[in-house]
Amino acid sequence: MRSSPLASPSLLPLWCAATLGLLASGCHRAVKPELGVDRTVEAGVPVDFGSPREDATPVTWDFGDQRPQVKQARISHAFASAGTYTVRALEGSREVGRVQLTVVPRPVLRAVPAEARVALWVPQLRGTVEPLLTFYEQLVGPSLARNQLGDAPFLPLLLRSARGDARLVDPEEGFGLFRLSSFEGTVALLGVTDGPAAMDAVLQEFEAGGAQVRRQEDGSASVQRGLGTPISLFLDRGYLYLALPQAETPEEGQTVRAQASLGPDAGALRGLIAGFAGAGLSELPVLEQLRGKVAEGQAYLFTSLVEQGSAFPGMLASIRVGEGLAELDGFLAADKPLMEGKQGPVPALLAQAPAGPVAAATLSVPPEQLASWIFGAPGSPRRQEVTEAWKQEGIDAEALTQAMRGDVSLLAYFDAPAFYRNLVANRQPEPRGTILLEAGLTRPEPVVAMLTRMFAEGTWNVETVKEPGITRFRMRVLEQPLLLSVGADRLWLEAGEPLAARPKKNVAAALSERFAPSAFGPGHLSLMVDLGQLRADLQAPREVPGVPQVQLGAAKALGGAFLDQLTPFDHAFMDFTPEAGGARLRGRVVLRKR
Repeated sequence: MRSSPLASPSLLPLWCAATLGLLASGCHRAVKPELGVDRTVEAGVPVDFGSPREDATPVTWDFGDQRPQVKQARISHAFASAGTYTVRALEGSREVGRVQLTVVPRPVLRAVPAEARVALWVPQLRGTVEPLLTFYEQLVGPSLARNQLGDAPFLPLLLRSARGDARLVDPEEGFGLFRLSSFEGTVALLGVTDGPAAMDAVLQEFEAGGAQVRRQEDGSASVQRGLGTPISLFLDRGYLYLALPQAETPEEGQTVRAQASLGPDAGALRGLIAGFAGAGLSELPVLEQLRGKVAEGQAYLFTSLVEQGSAFPGMLASIRVGEGLAELDGFLAADKPLMEGKQGPVPALLAQAPAGPVAAATLSVPPEQLASWIFGAPGSPRRQEVTEAWKQEGIDAEALTQAMRGDVSLLAYFDAPAFYRNLVANRQPEPRGTILLEAGLTRPEPVVAMLTRMFAEGTWNVETVKEPGITRFRMRVLEQPLLLSVGADRLWLEAGEPLAARPKKNVAAALSERFAPSAFGPGHLSLMVDLGQLRADLQAPREVPGVPQVQLGAAKALGGAFLDQLTPFDHAFMDFTPEAGGARLRGRVVLRKR
């Protein structure tokens, strides 16, 4: 029986090689393109699909986002906006692979480098831009707001977003400003859905304003406005960046030439933005630590102080606006307790003061802390310089530091009758009022010695009166009486007309009840300005000696109308006080209800 050719020892290796080659060829054609598993990605961030092998077979990619299909073996694709997309790989009409991607907005802080020293941002444009702009327009007036915001980066695009136009701007992403130590200027960024179209819209605004625009082949652009370094614009991972170099003020006689290309630090900035990966500023440890310490807001401000080796790693503040109201809540992180855990003295002035101040301020810290703020820390070069300079003037600076108790208070009052008398007599609205200031002392002698020497060497026309336990200095400043008194435990100043006619009350208790518990008390820096009280003072006088009733009525109407047209601002408040882990900053601005 004849043997089969396939069984021949000489032909068997050739048959095996051919079979393996055919199998290998068939397996290679049957390998599915690499799409990965279903996953979540960020809008604007490129996602890779396909095989990295050079001999990979091209397929047609359908990304499910209404973008044109592309035939390539490997491709990188960025999804413009959030949503769920099914990506398919096709060979002709046959599907050879698919994956589902959930695209989420890319947070604005992930687009800010972790090296940023200062950042101001709006996390999401939807529902935040309009109330922020509305409040600002109400505060300063529409005309002034337009003038001040006319050159604001991306303002036209932000206004489009506020009106619900999402064709260029991503309303689910944010807007921000930040500064880097490596770039002399400010960088603005805005989340966009159509990057090239958004850039064109911004460049058209610049061109309409007379600026020279140069579009680069790599998709970036530069804008020349007047002299100095040009502005640069570029796109990166779903965000449009605008780099605003710091304006240089030329010295007298120095010639400044317009620069036709980007400065070297602008190029480095673009490289830094394009090169960084990961979470950016969003997962900076100090920022994560601070997030849980401030209230939710529509806008945030973060300052990093780590570079300076400061004992304060950073500060975060949130800003929230409502109808006629803006509130700020901030926290300053500290490596050790502020003021060494000590509490300042009780400010005495506000405990029994004339009612109705239009402004108030108190500072209460340990005396050594106040001395460090004024003269510098003990042993520091600044302390030595101040001490030596004052010594040359015959003043004992160290004795002064030991004489301070640590509390300073100020109250300001509006004098409506004096205002109307001056208005009727001189036809000019000039402020009239009284300022009270008080500073606690442990010893009066160093303060009296300093004031006596200062007034003796100056051009002051001062009357000095010594009474048992008190030294008084009387003078006139800006045609107003001023009395400066130094007693055993305090220095107090009264500038303006006496307030004997006003009833006295516990102003500190009233202010803390109105604004915040413990504000205007020990350990606090508290400030208040009340134009509502000023409006009430303007309308209060029913008669003013020396002013005819008809003229008083006209002056009251004129004064009230002038103040109403000047600003809708009613009152503002700020308070800074130590807390565990740092210090709390609170603020509030309230507009008048029309």
